Amino acid sequence: MKYQLVIFDFDGTLADSFSLFLRTFNAVAGQYGTRPILDTELNTLRTMGARGLIRHFGIAPWKVPFIAYSVRRRMAQSITEVRLFEGIPELLTQLNQAGVRLAIVSSNSEANIRRVLGPACSATITDYVCGTAIFGKAKAFSKVLRLSGVSPAQTLCVGDELRDWEASLAVGIPFAAVGWGYTYFDALPTLPEGQVINQVEAITNVVLASE
Repeated sequence: MKYQLVIFDFDGTLADSFSLFLRTFNAVAGQYGTRPILDTELNTLRTMGARGLIRHFGIAPWKVPFIAYSVRRRMAQSITEVRLFEGIPELLTQLNQAGVRLAIVSSNSEANIRRVLGPACSATITDYVCGTAIFGKAKAFSKVLRLSGVSPAQTLCVGDELRDWEASLAVGIPFAAVGWGYTYFDALPTLPEGQVINQVEAITNVVLASE
């Protein structure tokens, strides 16, 4: 198989949490002097990376960790609303049974993630590096590489945001963009091979392909 380790993002990649995120962000925005997200601007916002969004809303950098913490804590109260995307349980099981080491790197909490995954899917994940800073994923990816002993070339990062791609680029990990997440697919880079990840099943084909 081509990859021995797959590092997944969680929100927007494995779990359909976008609606809950929007509702939660809008609920806490006023506490930090930030306006809510309008439905009319969603199409534009979903082409931006995290830095672009922060600039768009005029959020002071020092406020970002506090907003992220508030959103994460409030989302936990309604985490039972979040569901895995169709086909994700089967994907995780298949990759795990094929001997692929699986990891999740996310700014969400491990407790939230495990509740959404459930016991069976949680057991397929070897490494959880959670609660990462908005721009701390490169450091988290490096930690997973150290824990696993797998080289960057044999690792695949699967995510739905520009910051996932930026972090994988910084560490030298190949990146696969999914088209069903927070960021619109057209705004994300494609695989070097030109494969489009717009179906969950396609991830299996990419990971288990012959070298």
